[in-house]
Amino acid sequence: MGSDAPPEYNEATGRIVFFIFREAEESEWVFHALAENGVVQMPLMQTFRATRFGSLTDQFGIPWMVKCGCEKL
Repeated sequence: MGSDAPPEYNEATGRIVFFIFREAEESEWVFHALAENGVVQMPLMQTFRATRFGSLTDQFGIPWMVKCGCEKL
């Protein structure tokens, strides 16, 4: 899923790539792989809206959101 973002969040692209997973382990693996040499804005954790949710910018400046828990969409 792609979504737009306010310019103050990511001035370079104005958009975010959003991954949604069914399995927590898979979301954790992808999040940590993307975070390598990147910047984590919100660590992957349980929230009121997801089993896991986190956001980061990878080493190439691409912003990502990772979510697990499709039942809470």
